[in-house]
Amino acid sequence: MTPPLQKPKRKNPILRTRLPVPPPQARSRYALGLLRGAAQGRLELQECRDCGQVQYPPREMCRRCLSDRLDWKPQPEDGELISETLLRHSLELFFRERVPWRTGLVRLRGGVTVVAHIHADVPPPPARVRVRAHLDRAGQAVLVAIPERDTPNMADDKIMREMTCDPKFRKVLVTDGKTAVGQALVKALAKAGADIVWVGNAEPWKNFPGFDEIKSIPQVTLLNLDVTDQRSVREIAGEIAGRVDIVVNNAEVHRTYGISARYGTDAARAEMDVNYFGLLRLAQEFGPALKARGADGVNSAVAWVNLLSIYALANFPPHGTFSASKAAAHSLAQCLRAEMRPTGVRVINVYPGPIDDEWNQLLLPPKIAPGALANAIVNALRQGTEDVYPGDVAQDWLARWRDNPKALEVEASNP
Repeated sequence: MTPPLQKPKRKNPILRTRLPVPPPQARSRYALGLLRGAAQGRLELQECRDCGQVQYPPREMCRRCLSDRLDWKPQPEDGELISETLLRHSLELFFRERVPWRTGLVRLRGGVTVVAHIHADVPPPPARVRVRAHLDRAGQAVLVAIPERDTPNMADDKIMREMTCDPKFRKVLVTDGKTAVGQALVKALAKAGADIVWVGNAEPWKNFPGFDEIKSIPQVTLLNLDVTDQRSVREIAGEIAGRVDIVVNNAEVHRTYGISARYGTDAARAEMDVNYFGLLRLAQEFGPALKARGADGVNSAVAWVNLLSIYALANFPPHGTFSASKAAAHSLAQCLRAEMRPTGVRVINVYPGPIDDEWNQLLLPPKIAPGALANAIVNALRQGTEDVYPGDVAQDWLARWRDNPKALEVEASNP
């Protein structure tokens, strides 16, 4: 059984910071297809449209009928561990620093055999297991075999800590604590075992509802952080950037209406200043420090979370300029992910549907509650997923966007 994770000791500042070294990341173009499911925590494999054959590893053609009509389909996760190898030495620097390391072969219920990393609580073969798709420190899809049933401290296994961004014993920055979503995030992160939760507040002279409650949480420290002010962001980064393990950028401005229903650019400019330029300022000031600490042992930086919107994928005209600002932030977040990936810091983008707040009062349900959104973000950190679509509306928009983006554009203009 995995022993419980102990709170890490404070790092000795004299010791060197270990430089990030990604695991092997060479993949064929077809193997990259595993990423779509793994980014959302789903196990997907190639399935032949003509003969129904499921195959692994991914190939250009079906190994049975040579058809090139291959689709990525969800697969059952249960299977049997049939063999294993304990890696004690490796020419790869990533594994050399982490041996011993278990790998093995698992035969899934569908009949296909896959290569997987093996959780420490999995008994020797033959053994029943579940296979999950995860992203490794290089952002590549890998498979991990975990016990058939959950075990105590399962998330504390060293393989799981490498594949996930569990906030337990980690130091987190939440950029905006005055909103209902921000306060729900603070509570959820504290409950998940975060060591410190720094909470930003751009207007400390105002007494926002709920602030007294989050100030009473032992892990919470309030900061005067204004993401529209480069100097404010730089000063806070100078104080804490070298210690932050997870940044949660939930600061946003949300206004209704599109182009013709509102005169001038003031509201749209405010949305861009927070939703897009705020992310850019944070990335410029906090990004280098997080990248430098991407492999700093138990004290390493692990994740950057961006609260975007499902409207970033397709504009929702009743909230048109807000959608445009989130689309810009979505593109910038992809750039941030590309820059963070070589250092092992995971960028998690969250695309919720309408949130049950003041700016969505006139929208009919379903709407996602702030507490449910906060729990979805914490679960994404625990599972190490990159793309999260919380809520029924987000799931529906995602499915329609993947199926026919043009049809979604027309339907969104006639809500």
